[in-house]
Amino acid sequence: MSPEAPVPVIEINREEYRLGGAANVALNLISLGAEVFAVGLVGSEANAKVLKKLFKQHGLSSKGLVSEMGRKTTIKTRIGAVNQQIVRIDIEDSGDLSDKSKEAILLLLKKQLEHSDLLIIEDYNKGLLREDLISETLDLCKKHNVMVAVDPKQKNFFKYRKVDIFKPNYKELQSNLGRCFESEADFFEGAAQVQKKLACKYLVVTHGAKGMYIFSAKSPMLHLPSCARMVYDVSGAGDTVIGALGLAFASGADIHTAASFANLAAGVVCGKMGTATANIEEIRDYAQA
Repeated sequence: MSPEAPVPVIEINREEYRLGGAANVALNLISLGAEVFAVGLVGSEANAKVLKKLFKQHGLSSKGLVSEMGRKTTIKTRIGAVNQQIVRIDIEDSGDLSDKSKEAILLLLKKQLEHSDLLIIEDYNKGLLREDLISETLDLCKKHNVMVAVDPKQKNFFKYRKVDIFKPNYKELQSNLGRCFESEADFFEGAAQVQKKLACKYLVVTHGAKGMYIFSAKSPMLHLPSCARMVYDVSGAGDTVIGALGLAFASGADIHTAASFANLAAGVVCGKMGTATANIEEIRDYAQA
């Protein structure tokens, strides 16, 4: 313990940078064989340069990263010991992007969506996804017949109407309905309410060790129990789920098959430390084990 305050003293033996957030979704998609173009907002400081360098190392183009002067590039520093996270330090901005940055993002999307099959929207409440950008982006996807899968957060939760897949977790669903579910029936009723309000094709609710629940206006609720066997770290598991689920569905799989595939992929990454990916071979071996 520190003699200065009742806090632990950590001696740093190793440091590493990893891509997280939407970039981790991109890595999961690449690992599954998809061609990916990532679009996002960064600052113009040293951390943005580190991010772009990591993109290059992983075979990702950084041409979709729009730099905004004065903005902080999101970085989350996790300090741990003996495979146990002790503290996380976040450096970020969550204010709305500027009009200039918004137009730059929209221009990138217009070019890419002309020849894309799927758009995955990762909303982290960091200011990129203004309501007008969301609306215009969804209009572009409709125009070019591009499937849309959304991993939402609080602020814009009900702004993503008529998408193909909407994937909140159980806690986010409760938060946006303004209540805690008192029973399984209450949960199902709340989920059905959200699915109807958003008019999404499929509402997929992830619920940790309980697995995932799929709601649709045209079919009964489907429950897939979690298949994670050894859970070392859940960091980025949601990124793996939305990536695998969206990719499988856009590739022609029905929602049950796509969700089962995503469930297996999540099981693989939960057995790894930190944000991680799963490839086809790992998923196949995991399914057969």
